[in-house]
Amino acid sequence: MGLTLELSRLCRAYGQFAFGPVDLTVDDEVLAVLGPSGSGKTTLLSLIAGITTPDSGSIQLGGRELVGVPLEDRLVGMVFQEGALFPHMTARENIEYAATASDRVDGLATLLELDGLLERTPPTLSGGERQRVALARTLATDPDVLLLDEPLSSLDAPIRKRLRDELHSLFESLDIPVLYVTHDQRTATALGDRIAIVRDGGLEQVGAPSTVLTRPTSRFVARFTGTENLFEATVTNRTPDGATVQFGDVQLQTTASDVASSAVTACIHPSRVDIEAPSVTDGDRTANTVSGTVTRWLNEGSEYRVTLELEDGSLALTANVRPPTFERLALEHGSDVRVLIPDASIHLIPDAERGSRTH
Repeated sequence: MGLTLELSRLCRAYGQFAFGPVDLTVDDEVLAVLGPSGSGKTTLLSLIAGITTPDSGSIQLGGRELVGVPLEDRLVGMVFQEGALFPHMTARENIEYAATASDRVDGLATLLELDGLLERTPPTLSGGERQRVALARTLATDPDVLLLDEPLSSLDAPIRKRLRDELHSLFESLDIPVLYVTHDQRTATALGDRIAIVRDGGLEQVGAPSTVLTRPTSRFVARFTGTENLFEATVTNRTPDGATVQFGDVQLQTTASDVASSAVTACIHPSRVDIEAPSVTDGDRTANTVSGTVTRWLNEGSEYRVTLELEDGSLALTANVRPPTFERLALEHGSDVRVLIPDASIHLIPDAERGSRTH
C-alpha cells in the first residue's frame, strides 16, 4: 500500500492570482489535473514538489509534513514538459545521475523500451525518446510521489498516443500517488483514475472520469469537458424515479430525482446521444425519442460531430457519431433522423450551482 498525499487548506498568492485554499487527498492512484492555462495546475505541482513555498496550509505524505522540508529531501519526483536532460550526457548517464542504485538503470530501460538508446545523447533522440529517458531518470530516484507537468504536450499526435498507452500500463504498476497535469481531456480520461478540474486557483470538481464528464457540478466543468449541449430548462414534474424537464418546445424525461430547484441547466454529453433512421421505431425504452434534422457535420477522424435541429427547429443538439453509423445512415445536410436521448444521460445542474465552485 502506497503513501497517501494530503493537502489541507493550501494557499499561495502571486500578485492578483490566488491559489487555494485547496483540500485534496491522493492515494496510490493517478489523479489527472485538468484546467485552462493559468488556472493553477503547475502551481499545485510546484507546491507539492517544494519548488514553491505555500503562504499557508499543510502538505502531508504518509502523515509526514512536507512544508519546510527541502526539495531534495521530499522524495518527490517531477517530470517537466521538456524533460530537462543533460545534453552532454548519454541517456544512461542521465538516468544514473539520479538513480538510488546502479541496478535500477537497466530495469527501467527495459520497462520503458530504452535498451538500444542508452549510449546516445539527448540531441540524437526523438522527442518521445527524450521524454521516456526523463521519466526513467525520475523513476530511478524511487520517489514516493510522481508529478508530471504536461510531458506529452510538445509531441506529435501519434507519438503522444503511443506514449499515453505506455504510461497507462506503467502507472498501474506503481504503488504511489501520481499527479498528471494536462490540458488535454483525452489524456486525462485515458490515464486518470480520477480527474481534478482546476479553475482560478481552486478545485472545481474532483471525481471519476465518467462522473466528471457526465455529471458536471457547474457549467464551467460541463463546457470544459466537452458537453456542448447545455440548456436552460425548467423542471415541470417530479416523481421518485426522476423528473420531467422543459427547454424550448422539447420536453424530456430524466432520472434526476434529487434536484430541488425548478430552474436548472440540462446537460447532455454529445457521446450520450444516439441517432437512427426515422423508420426505426424499436429501441431503448428508457430513451427519449424526438425527431431531428442534420444541419451540419464535421469529420474529426475517430468520429463525426453532428449538429441536429430537434422537432420544429427550436433547439440545436450536438451528437458524436461513429463512422459506421454515419455511413450506414448516409447522413447529409438536411437528413431526417430519429434522436434517442437516454433519460439517465440528462444531468441537471440547479440554478444556484450554475458556474459555482465545488471544493
